[in-house]
This record gives sequence, C-alpha cells and structure tokens, in this order.
Amino acid sequence: MYRYVGCGLPNVFLRNGYEMVKTPYGEGVTIHDLDGLHQALGSTIVGSPDPLSGAEFRFIRTELELSQKMLGQLLGCNEQAVARWEKGRSKVDAPAERLLRLFYKQAKLGEKKLAVALESLQELESTPPAPRKFVASEKDASWSARSERIRA
Repeated sequence: MYRYVGCGLPNVFLRNGYEMVKTPYGEGVTIHDLDGLHQALGSTIVGSPDPLSGAEFRFIRTELELSQKMLGQLLGCNEQAVARWEKGRSKVDAPAERLLRLFYKQAKLGEKKLAVALESLQELESTPPAPRKFVASEKDASWSARSERIRA
C-alpha cells in the first residue's frame, strides 16, 4: 500500500489507484482521479461520528477552498481559533465542527445549495477591497440598489 500524505492527513493509505513513475528528479507517484479521492476522504471524514482531528478539520476547510479567516468569520470566531484547532492546540468547538460538516456535505455531496454561497465568499475573499458607492433608485414604489466601484 502507498501512504498518501499529500492531502495533509497522516493516515491515508491507497491500496490501488496510483502508479509509481520515474521523473528527472527521482521516483514519484501519480494518483488516478485525485479529486475523486479527496471527495471520498471528505465524505468519510464528515460522515464519521468521531470528533474531527486538527488535520481532518484543515483538510475539510481546504477542500471547501476557505481561508482560516473566512471560515472563522462563517463560524463566528477569529482565524487564530481556527489555526489552534487545526494545529491540535485546542479542541474544535462542537458547534463549529457541526457547521463545517454541514458546509462540506451541502457544498460537495448534497443538493449543493451552499455551493453558490461558498463560491461567492471565495470570490469576495480574492477580490481586493476598493472604494465603492451604492446607487439606489425607486421605480413603481419599489427600491433597488447596486454597488459601483469608485474610480480614482
């Protein structure tokens, strides 16, 4: 069996689905359908009744493509709390763990209702803040508003 540590989990062993290859830098490994492997791992982790380890918490967060800061904001804590959980310096709060499992199940496995919201958060996080103004208008006794960037 091949011990796969590239995902950040210390205890993943592959029976098959990989090939040892020679590269100019030495021997390497190619894993078939890496995204599928990660989804299988994520599904197993969030479906387990066991508390999440720090490495498992980090794996699920990175699979959701959320930074520690953004996840902290979603969970109502700061990024330092998330970092402590991931490093195993403190136990993951039970409500935070349940929410992370729910986010993963909905974004990756279920009806994917939260996937659009998580993508929107990822986009917001990658967009540098810029001055903006809000333009509102009324039509037929109903208001609408939009955001515009202020050009320098």
